[in-house]
Amino acid sequence: MMDAARLETIISRYDGEPYDLIPILQDIQDSYGFLPKEEVKAVARRLKVPLTQVYSVATFYKMFTLVPKGRHQIRVCLGTTCHLKGGQRLADSLSSRLGVKVGHTTADGQFSLETVGCLGSCAQAPVMMIDDHYFGRVTVDKVPKLLKPFQQAADSTP
Repeated sequence: MMDAARLETIISRYDGEPYDLIPILQDIQDSYGFLPKEEVKAVARRLKVPLTQVYSVATFYKMFTLVPKGRHQIRVCLGTTCHLKGGQRLADSLSSRLGVKVGHTTADGQFSLETVGCLGSCAQAPVMMIDDHYFGRVTVDKVPKLLKPFQQAADSTP
């Protein structure tokens, strides 16, 4: 269900012109954690741009997501060096351990798992991030230890 007042607060910060699309979507993403379908439709109407254009922007830029993300974001690098040093095994291990496919969120909403083209730390390959924390030279054996503090934080949150 759309939160009209919340959306109006966001849109009212701008001129309401098509060039405001990306900043408005960024503010919606910051407010909701993703881009809800009803809000996206409302933005298209308000800016008088085709809905397909809004979805094109929302799906082109990696910073946007159309589905709710988990409390913790896990990103596994699959750039060339990380891939060669076990990045895919790492992603598969996380997927299996968390019970979630890459690109999705766990049923409890705690973790989202995705792969990325580069995390900019090739010398530490394979690399992964949990939220804003980098982990280098990660092996499948290290995964449980790396996840533990984030799982404990999730367990202690009401």
